[in-house]
Amino acid sequence: MRKIRLGMVGGGRGAFIGGVHRIAARLDGRYDLVAGALSSDPVRARESAADLGIAADRSYADFAEMARAEAARGDGIEAVAIVTPNHLHAGPAIAFLDAGIHVICDKPLCATRAEADAIAAVAARSTARFFLTHNYTGYPLVRHARQLVADGALGAIRVVQVEYAQDWLSRSVEAEGQKQAGWRTDPAKTGGAGAIGDIGTHALNLATFVTGLGVEALAADLQSFGPGRRVDDNANILLRFENGARGMLWASQVAAGNENGLRLRVYGEKGGLEWAQEDPNRMALTLLGAPKQILTRGGAGVGDAWTRIPPGHPEGYLEAFATLYDEIADAIMGKDCPLLPGIEAGLEGIWFIEAAMASVRDGSIWIPRK
Repeated sequence: MRKIRLGMVGGGRGAFIGGVHRIAARLDGRYDLVAGALSSDPVRARESAADLGIAADRSYADFAEMARAEAARGDGIEAVAIVTPNHLHAGPAIAFLDAGIHVICDKPLCATRAEADAIAAVAARSTARFFLTHNYTGYPLVRHARQLVADGALGAIRVVQVEYAQDWLSRSVEAEGQKQAGWRTDPAKTGGAGAIGDIGTHALNLATFVTGLGVEALAADLQSFGPGRRVDDNANILLRFENGARGMLWASQVAAGNENGLRLRVYGEKGGLEWAQEDPNRMALTLLGAPKQILTRGGAGVGDAWTRIPPGHPEGYLEAFATLYDEIADAIMGKDCPLLPGIEAGLEGIWFIEAAMASVRDGSIWIPRK
């Protein structure tokens, strides 16, 4: 099986998510990283490329130059990973889609509705594909949960509870020079959103992925507890799903004692399930009137789809990310990969962010999905 020639925009020295994408791309041996515009600082970009073994003539000063040059090469990249802050997603995504190069974009899609619409328009006419890395959809038990719901094991869904709790912004670390906090709390770089964009979109995507249900409307209550913070760091959002189910989404980055507490509970007329990202190899399934079952990744009654190692050996965040990269490679090769998040998931996330902010501006009213 030949490898996909991969490029990267962003992700230079010291960047967290760029390293995660590179590990995910390498894990199953499906990609070769051969080009990059790894930093807006040319010196840092060159040094970062050298660190990664990228040839000097394929380290670029900016993404536009990279898109033009790689599209013109016989051995040019086939896909590019965009791992920049939110406000720098749209430009590269449009440039590479226009050049016929597949785009693998970190979430959320971008910073504003105008940018989202522009990306969607280019994606619709491009010969290339657009993929969004909502990595939690790659966990084997998340996919098993989706299948249980689709098979009717829980019956008609009634209640959905999803939360993503962290505590890393409990202090105003952005004022202390913390790089990740700096851009994540800058409304000019996030489109005005804080926790709802950074982790709330993950929670929403997990809920809709597992249930297969879209959100019809939301009503939001957002707070900024950090002194002087200009974006939300805590959100409580009521959800109405398209089948009449009701839900609540809590996203917080000021919940002391929480690291990456993404948790989903889904309840139907015949049973319920519960899964937590910090213990991803187990899932609770309870059918009405029956004892609670603890399902394990790759264990009895679950099967070994999307797993790499036997049950009892933990698989987690990086492997889930790698599952998306593996399936993206399959999709680029022409296979049907229906579980991959794409432009529609990105547009849903942008609607969620903007609807939550609009709801708060007007007194936490219900905002319908148009």
